[in-house]
Amino acid sequence: MQIDTLTAVSPIDGRYASKCREFGEVFSEYGLMRRRVLVECAWLEALCDAKGIRECKPLSAAERKALRGIAEGFSLADAKRVKAIEKTTNHDVKAIEYFLKEKVADTPLASRSEFIHFGCTSEDINNMSHALMLRDGTKVLRLAMNEVMVLIALMAKAYARVPMLAHTHGQPASPTTVGKEFAVVSRRLKRQAAEIDRLVMPAKMNGAVGNFNAHLAAYPGVDWEKLSGKVIASLGLRQNRLTTQIESHDGIAELFDAVQRWNSVLLDFDRDVWLYISMGYFRQRTVKGEVGSSTMPHKVNPIDFENSEGNLGLANAILGFMSRKLPVSRLQRDLTDSTTLRNMGVGFGYSLIAVRSTAKGLCKLELNRERLAEDLDRNWEVLAEPIQTVMRKVGMDHPYERLKELTRGRRVTAETMREFVSALPLPAADKARLMKLTPAAYVGIAAKLARLA
Repeated sequence: MQIDTLTAVSPIDGRYASKCREFGEVFSEYGLMRRRVLVECAWLEALCDAKGIRECKPLSAAERKALRGIAEGFSLADAKRVKAIEKTTNHDVKAIEYFLKEKVADTPLASRSEFIHFGCTSEDINNMSHALMLRDGTKVLRLAMNEVMVLIALMAKAYARVPMLAHTHGQPASPTTVGKEFAVVSRRLKRQAAEIDRLVMPAKMNGAVGNFNAHLAAYPGVDWEKLSGKVIASLGLRQNRLTTQIESHDGIAELFDAVQRWNSVLLDFDRDVWLYISMGYFRQRTVKGEVGSSTMPHKVNPIDFENSEGNLGLANAILGFMSRKLPVSRLQRDLTDSTTLRNMGVGFGYSLIAVRSTAKGLCKLELNRERLAEDLDRNWEVLAEPIQTVMRKVGMDHPYERLKELTRGRRVTAETMREFVSALPLPAADKARLMKLTPAAYVGIAAKLARLA
């Protein structure tokens, strides 16, 4: 069957392919091969430059350009050639080595042919390639995250002074402002994003069991640890000096956990916005030609936030499994990490789909100020809190209990509350302040806090 978005098994490559297209170059098998070639070429270049490796002659300027051109110019046709070689080797990294030897054959680089993959185990190439994939994939995801964070922060500041009835346990509670609630989310997302940005992927290039055994057998006078560290750093990675055959994947687990935490905050936000829409606090701009229900023409469903919530759940399930699985490997290594790591793009793909869905949904929102004001005016009982607090201040008996009797489980009016306050033996200034108080005005420093978004 011809490959098409309509025949794809995964919605990442099918229905939602347009929402995460950038990951095709990063997390695909082609993307992995491309980075493997980059690592192999970087290692060969370092060997040619190293002192003490006499048989691996220094590169001329033309040879260096040609070697780097192999990595930079790696194409889909090249990837297909690697796959053809792999049919014989039944080993994907060895196929890369043979591909590179083909590429340098009949060129001045041919004299260094046996220094391709020199001293390396497959995991030396793979762990660095996976680290590069995650580095590049994280850049794409972070750009989308930033877009959502900017939108939420802008809304926090725009609605800083718009009062809103808060809800604790789903029940009317002390008022806040729309902007302050968005600011809370903004600050949470920024904190988790900073944790993602803090991470630099670790990598190793130290041979079959992490001790440079073969390297030293061939060239005992070379500082192999320093040489491999230089290559790792040149690719923007951090050297892990103590490993088994594999880099232990703790850094990958840290990254996946950090992305999960960011995703969880966004999922929490999606659900709250869904509820705000349900309560009428926000309207959604309609899109010409779009329908909300196959049978109820009036409906405008919050589909973007629902789509985001579902995809965030999928992303976190995959990333969570991987962050628990990858740091665990039998003795020097087993191959369970290999098949697991091929799904990195799935976790990142669902994350990116979700983030872009939230951004799309936010751009459709319109604040319903009338509904917000109406809800505040219907819930004067929320002023039981400030009234009993002032009563406590002046030492009146049983203030909480008296307000509980007046308001608990009841809807009270402005008149009810003001009659109660007017009958209290309070100092004039306190009484005047409470008599003027309304639910819409009882927001504390919410507007100030909103500007911290």
